[in-house]
Amino acid sequence: MTIKTFDFQGFLDLAGVEKPGDDLLNTCVRCGLCLESCPTYTRLGREPSSPRGRIALIRGVAEGRIAVDAPGFLHQMDECLGCLACQAVCPSGVQYGHLLEAGRAQAKAAKPAGPLRRLIERAVFRLLFVNLTLFWLFARSMWLYQKSGLQFVVRQLGLLKLLGLAGSEKLLPVVNNQFLLAGGQQYTPTSASARPKRVALLTGCVQSVAFAHVHEATINTLQANGCQVVLPPGQQCCGALHAHGGDFEQARVLARQNIEALEAANPDVVVVNAAGCSHHLKEYAHLLKDDPVYAERAEKFVAKARDITELLAELGPAPATAPLPWRVTYQEPCHLAHGQKVTGQPRQVLAAIPGLELVEMAESAMCCGSAGTYNIMQPEMATRLQTDKLDNALATGATVIASANTGCMIQLEAGLKERGQPAKVMHIVEILDAAYRNDGRYRTSQIIDVAAIRAQTAARRKRVALGAAVVALAGLTLRLLLRKGRK
Repeated sequence: MTIKTFDFQGFLDLAGVEKPGDDLLNTCVRCGLCLESCPTYTRLGREPSSPRGRIALIRGVAEGRIAVDAPGFLHQMDECLGCLACQAVCPSGVQYGHLLEAGRAQAKAAKPAGPLRRLIERAVFRLLFVNLTLFWLFARSMWLYQKSGLQFVVRQLGLLKLLGLAGSEKLLPVVNNQFLLAGGQQYTPTSASARPKRVALLTGCVQSVAFAHVHEATINTLQANGCQVVLPPGQQCCGALHAHGGDFEQARVLARQNIEALEAANPDVVVVNAAGCSHHLKEYAHLLKDDPVYAERAEKFVAKARDITELLAELGPAPATAPLPWRVTYQEPCHLAHGQKVTGQPRQVLAAIPGLELVEMAESAMCCGSAGTYNIMQPEMATRLQTDKLDNALATGATVIASANTGCMIQLEAGLKERGQPAKVMHIVEILDAAYRNDGRYRTSQIIDVAAIRAQTAARRKRVALGAAVVALAGLTLRLLLRKGRK
């Protein structure tokens, strides 16, 4: 079989995609110190599945020695998790993440997806994740799917297996009954502070509908540590999934919108409680470095960006007073430990809780297999990594697995449910919040923005008005699934 290849010299000329220079491509000296930190290399033992192997492929494509649609190159751009473990240990300072994103953009252009996948990608990345109103409506339909019993019926009928969606559907997070949407709400400190920090919270996309409880814990703990918290309106998805998938054009659009929205609140700090998102916010300066309007603004914005564990560690945090006798192990999110080099701060937050026993697991910083959409696109390797991670976590005897990233939490919860294990997955800030609740410091009302309360009430009324439409949408979806199942 003859494989068609492009007639080209170097990287394809793609709009919005930066071509890595020789200084970036040639930084790798092939020393091999990254090999034992790479999840795919340690599991497969193949040189192309290592960071230096992939860099060699990207360099070969850039220099015109390897065709951009060569099967080996395309496969490795998909197989890599993008966990940045190699970047964290590299003595030469190779910016592997930037190389990988450029390589993936080339691979995406060289191997266009089929019609169905293109339709799904457009619906997800160009509609849902760029229009939060549509995203919230979709999330409400998923809430109805879960709460109405429809999910149970569909699973029992085997429709998901018939459509090849059983594995992906298991990764659907439990949607909260109430969403936490950014509408200008402001929360005052509940503890004294010489100079309260004004903190703008990025509510994000998935976090606002499936991890609203983590947002609540974030607000509570920041208030308890002397912060004023504001949820600026107009903010969007952070754009991490777009950048990782090679869609830099849309990633830049979202970055500009978030800078505009969050800057308008005039915060001292911009905080994020999902490690993948906090890492991407810190990449805004690189993403917009050639933008004449936003380059300088992005640098100032990035200087204010913090992961929630990072900020709490900077603040103290205020210790809890009553013991919380939990046995906890900590799973380190890749983009927190490797991308941001934030490793001690999450442990410092947990250390502020009396009675809590932190037991370190083996390979705590090895990827769990979530990696954005990796667990959907590469389920075999993702499941292998998930299994290893849970084996290590459960071997500690912990009843709580702590993390700091929503994607990791979804991946771990899905694996625990599959095993029938009673261990609970919690965000670190949820654990601190539980400790503060345990010592009774949340007895007073905290939300003081009356205008925001009115806005939330209006939003609830709007959701009720949309309820009928959502029910109709769910019914139509079920009929389509049943029709396809009969075919």
